[in-house]
Amino acid sequence: MDIVQQLKEAFGNLTAAKLRTLLAILGILIGVASVVAMVTCGEMATQKALDQFKTLGTNLMSATFYSSSGATTDANKFTLKDAYNLKQEIPSIKLLAPYTTTFSAINYQGKKVNGSTIGATENLQKILHLHILQGRFISNLDNYEPYAVIGANVYKTIQKTGVTDAVGKQIQVGSTIFTIIGVAKPWPESQFFNQSINNSVIVPIKTSFVLSKYTSINNMVMAMEKNYDIDKATTKIKSYIQKSRKGAQAYVRSAKKLIASMESQNEIYTLLLGLIGGISLLVGGIGVMNIMLVSVSERRKEIGIRMAIGARRRDIQLLFITEAMILALFGGTMGVIIGIGTALAIAYFANWDFHIFWLPPFIGFAVSAATGIFFGFYPAYRASQLDPIQTLRSD
Repeated sequence: MDIVQQLKEAFGNLTAAKLRTLLAILGILIGVASVVAMVTCGEMATQKALDQFKTLGTNLMSATFYSSSGATTDANKFTLKDAYNLKQEIPSIKLLAPYTTTFSAINYQGKKVNGSTIGATENLQKILHLHILQGRFISNLDNYEPYAVIGANVYKTIQKTGVTDAVGKQIQVGSTIFTIIGVAKPWPESQFFNQSINNSVIVPIKTSFVLSKYTSINNMVMAMEKNYDIDKATTKIKSYIQKSRKGAQAYVRSAKKLIASMESQNEIYTLLLGLIGGISLLVGGIGVMNIMLVSVSERRKEIGIRMAIGARRRDIQLLFITEAMILALFGGTMGVIIGIGTALAIAYFANWDFHIFWLPPFIGFAVSAATGIFFGFYPAYRASQLDPIQTLRSD
């Protein structure tokens, strides 16, 4: 029997039992769609997180300072001079931006503004790729001037008062009045930087020390030279902090290591999601086997007639395997389409950039084909081993 005739007969047999065929296809479809959708969404979520780092660059490091005793004193406070000396100590540091954080009350024309205050140098703009919507950013020449650059969300709050051009307006931080010299464009939040630029008022770092006696440099971000040694730089930074400030410790992070860690976690999550989807596919495969076994039982007389007129056992086996393959491949194709559509919908509502990753659909389709062969083999084998005389006698 040629392949075309085999396919025609397989299609005819499947369409003769439409409901049963639909249920078998539905089981495979749900399994494949689950695998494709979950794995694709896992890939997109990881890509979204990695894009944050790629926007800033992968050659970044950050350090957070803290006292091992728990108490901050003048003896263990990190200073601007320490920061500049650190850059001289480690040649692989291209740019360094120490910064302070203060949580004083922020008000504009008596209206409370939610946010925090960052004391920064001009290097922060260069390292974090901050773009200015209005005015300019903080300059190292500002020194102790009461100047401020506001984030996008702070600007939105000010706009509610009817202001369109915030430059030149005044905003109160604690008991100090600051003149707004710039408005930052919306900045994509990053796990690498501890503060939210969009919800901040950025002031000259020297001015920030006036806001509170407890203000101190507790963080810094660094842009490193290309191909720098991560472990060597980390060791040098920690060693310098411990030597320069009594009882001070530093927690150092590297963008490259964070990316490597995220990619490693992604592989684990992808495997886990694939296994969860695989369970659905296994259930679908069992459904195919069950329906094919029922088909074999119902078509015993047909099998006997085929054998009586010359059909070989392998012809019978091939017929039933073809039917199982058609179920699996059709269900797999529809599952891939629905899985990609589901991932697209999730990306839309989660505000992710949609990407088609070819591996999940390929794996889903390939596994559906393998499922058809694996779960269709036993019913096909059982059909081929039937005794034609006994089948012809059956009702």
